[in-house]
Amino acid sequence: MTLQDIASYIRENERNICQICVRKDGREIYSEQWNGYLKTDCTHIMSATKSVTALLVGIAIDRGMIRSIDEKVLSFFPQYKVKRGEKTIHDIAIRHLLTMRAPYKGKGDPWSKVCSSGNWTEASLDFLGGKGGITGEFQYRTVCLHVLSGILHEATGMKTVDFANEYLFSPLGIAEHRNFYAYDALQHREFTISKTPKENVWFADPQGLGTPGYGLCMSAADMARIGQLCLDNGLWDGKRIVSKEWISEMTTPVSVESKHFRGMQYGFLWWIIHPERNIYAAIGNSGNVIYVNPDENIVVSVSSFFKPTVFDRVDFIEEILLPCFRG
Repeated sequence: MTLQDIASYIRENERNICQICVRKDGREIYSEQWNGYLKTDCTHIMSATKSVTALLVGIAIDRGMIRSIDEKVLSFFPQYKVKRGEKTIHDIAIRHLLTMRAPYKGKGDPWSKVCSSGNWTEASLDFLGGKGGITGEFQYRTVCLHVLSGILHEATGMKTVDFANEYLFSPLGIAEHRNFYAYDALQHREFTISKTPKENVWFADPQGLGTPGYGLCMSAADMARIGQLCLDNGLWDGKRIVSKEWISEMTTPVSVESKHFRGMQYGFLWWIIHPERNIYAAIGNSGNVIYVNPDENIVVSVSSFFKPTVFDRVDFIEEILLPCFRG
């Protein structure tokens, strides 16, 4: 399949793709847009936001703002009042949040209770723990991950978007982001499912803390810069942005027991696609992907507007797109 064929294939088979950017050997070699999007337009990258959050945690650790991922969560919230009878929460560390091994009360994400509260960090803390203790079970959560933004704020004194702008986005040449606020559930829903281009924003809670599990809006070109940073072990244009050690630890695979994730393994908020080749990806709903392939020294990013249950975007990258750039 040629690159000309790709455009037709996407229009017929991958209709919610808005942008694709490919970087090989450190430079951009392909960039294309569909559905009326410009190269600089953004989409809501959904859960790929989590992987960017992992980089922010690493930067905070590198700079000594957070001592280590083994720091206990509650050490950042001394004023938080633990619920009567709750003991497990005292033992939960940052590591458990990064690896999706933190225990929670109840099943699934309590979207309504967290997002209708006046303080999303405290509301998420209320769900952390439980009578079962820390079992190490993989529990993929999104809204309750808001605790990580609370930790970053307490550790750095900065709002999520400001910390990202100063220490990650600006050094990579990514446009400055600002907070986006939804004032009711309808606006929240519209932000999530709208098909129209977005600006450089990060969805935020009433305190101005960006949602760490979703809510970041980026272009595919800027997503590819994030991937390039990881591929180059934390360097960008010769400058150290995040430590090589953090990139290595962040992408170290751990098996996921659940059968719901296509046999993929997990690192620190990054999916490990092929552990034997150290190929990994940031993956968000609707097929938003930052794909990092050290084997071929290539990064592929795909941005997409909302379309539920797109589970094969990595297959599209590996089976349809990558062959066009080989040989």
